[in-house]
Amino acid sequence: MDKLNFPNYKFNIKKSDEDLLIFDEVRKKYIVLTPEEWVRQHLVFYLAQEKKFPQSCMKLEMQLKINTLQRRPDIVVYNNSGNPIFIAECKAPNIKITQDVFEQIAQYNLILKVPYLMVSNGLNHYYCKVNFETKSITFIEDLPNYHDLQKNIS
Repeated sequence: MDKLNFPNYKFNIKKSDEDLLIFDEVRKKYIVLTPEEWVRQHLVFYLAQEKKFPQSCMKLEMQLKINTLQRRPDIVVYNNSGNPIFIAECKAPNIKITQDVFEQIAQYNLILKVPYLMVSNGLNHYYCKVNFETKSITFIEDLPNYHDLQKNIS
């Protein structure tokens, strides 16, 4: 797998008959190691270790119904009260982050209404803060840690 723009983490990887599998610490099971999953697992470790997001507050690829369509945001993080506060959308490293990716995460946010968004292909990371009063999105330099992120929500 490609080297990503994240710190180095130690993953539990094993070979099955045809695939490489990576142990997902959030879902507590082995998942087929695709390029997108490689990015998602790095981001889970990054959020947990660097930004102190509790893994118990993360949901990966949860089902979300948008109109008649079933969608699955890559990572949704909840606060201590059980309200969603952050969505991340992951793409494989060879996929460029385009307007379509931002529109995809914006669709998820029509339902979840979180104040922080992130899109990443493992090489490039973009963080946004949503202002629901002004109906605007501001790109921010870095994602706050979990404690500060919860304080910044009002």
